[in-house]
Amino acid sequence: MAEETKTLEDLKDLGAATEEAALPEPKIDEHGRAYATGKRKNSVARVWIKPGSGRITVNGREVTTYFARPVLQMLINQPFEAANRSGQYDVVCTVKGGGLSGQAGAVRHGISKALTYFEPALRGVLKKGGFLTRDSRVVERKKYGRAKARRSFQFSKR
Repeated sequence: MAEETKTLEDLKDLGAATEEAALPEPKIDEHGRAYATGKRKNSVARVWIKPGSGRITVNGREVTTYFARPVLQMLINQPFEAANRSGQYDVVCTVKGGGLSGQAGAVRHGISKALTYFEPALRGVLKKGGFLTRDSRVVERKKYGRAKARRSFQFSKR
């Protein structure tokens, strides 16, 4: 029993060895791309990333024309900036459903997931930034006997 006792240095070396072995292998298709699906509100984005010059194409158009607002463009580039990979990947994505804000969030979620498939070592950085978590907030449904989801009809005494 006394022979099995290890020092802290031995345990640190053991932890480092398991971290290296625990990284999954990249999920890359025959064209050298990683694919992921991102979702936000009612929007669904199908995202493919591959090494390149940093071009982002959404539904066949440049990101600056599709998402004209600078806030939405910044939202899409956040995963690359968090992982220090700005301008290193080309992104091609198709988005359906929802409005522009939800679509930008879906593209960001898809880019983050695709980055982790391409480079599994980035998972920790992106998870800490909250990019891999799907934002589950959706519009509340309308209930019967109500004007909207929660608003009642106007009350009149007479």
